[in-house]
Amino acid sequence: MGTAVEGGLLAKALDGHSAGSAGDEGPNCLNCGALVGSSYCGNCGQPLHVHRSIGAFWHDILHGVLHFEGKFWRTLPLLAWKPGDLTRRYVHGERAKFISPMALFLFSIFMMFAVFSFLGDPFSSGDETATDREWSAGVAEEAGRLDGQIKAKTVQLNLADGENRTKLEQEILDLKKGRNVMATMTGEKMPYPDVKLADGDIEDTNLSGDDLSKIQDGLDDIQTGNVLTSDSSISTGAPEADKWLATAVKKVTANPELLLYKLKANGYKFAWLLIPISLPFVWLTIIGRRGYHFYDHAVFTTYSISFMSLLFISCAILAAMGIPGAVWSGLLIFYPPFHMYRQLRHAYQMSRAEALVRVSFLLVFTVISLTLFFAILLALGVLG
Repeated sequence: MGTAVEGGLLAKALDGHSAGSAGDEGPNCLNCGALVGSSYCGNCGQPLHVHRSIGAFWHDILHGVLHFEGKFWRTLPLLAWKPGDLTRRYVHGERAKFISPMALFLFSIFMMFAVFSFLGDPFSSGDETATDREWSAGVAEEAGRLDGQIKAKTVQLNLADGENRTKLEQEILDLKKGRNVMATMTGEKMPYPDVKLADGDIEDTNLSGDDLSKIQDGLDDIQTGNVLTSDSSISTGAPEADKWLATAVKKVTANPELLLYKLKANGYKFAWLLIPISLPFVWLTIIGRRGYHFYDHAVFTTYSISFMSLLFISCAILAAMGIPGAVWSGLLIFYPPFHMYRQLRHAYQMSRAEALVRVSFLLVFTVISLTLFFAILLALGVLG
């Protein structure tokens, strides 16, 4: 999408360059040939004087994206602080003075691509490797602790008798069960394969013997790699779905970096899907209020998504500049709901109480919309 915008802007700049080279300035428009009686052609609107400087080139680029000469500074403050007023005024006909919702949306996506291509992952602390090492060390320490307890209680078992011996046997059995589960979760082989979850006293587990046996079958299937097959206990019940999921898991585990790259690339290319996905939910949020059309909801949705994208970009830049995480994380967490409340209340002219109730539903719908969007991206990444 960003490439298409760049191509269109360059084509426009080159087109202006060609027009300027057609001849000297004169009373005829260099674009359509009509007679010009003022600074602009009354037929096509092109300026009579065509500049051929590098400054004019960059001016054309900015003008071609968003008509920055005034529109930008009229739109952005309203979008940030009075989004409802901006939405309502645009819907009711004040359009020439503001950036259109779709133009702003395309600009925000282009800026997101440019900023994150340059900054990488500004929200990353850079300590992921250290965190992974700490986690691995913690797992190894816990496994060693369990093994140590098993060994110590086994020594005590040799000296115990009667009730103490029965109690120690159960404690050792429980420790071995825990050690087997931990090994399965970390991809290791079970150190005590003969010990099953349903063995011994299971009254304190709040699970029946059948439930524990099913869990044990799942652990065994994971250990042997028998997952998502016709005879596996871990299955969707549909052979085709099992086959698709198995292929997807295989692709993800084989090259997770490639999947991450596809998710990012598809995120930029298919960002426009957020608009049609969100529209029905905005309609549901406003249901019961008359006089509003899907066009109004589309303007509301597109302006809202554009602002959230620009806010995300701004916070990424703040993070890259070393601004404390409490600042930009606070903006990301608390300002979006407040912005949605203000936009909803003033765009649809609601009372404070009504806006608060409806924005609570809108926040839930936002989570659903984002979940659907990321599910689509994941499916495209796995299938692509």
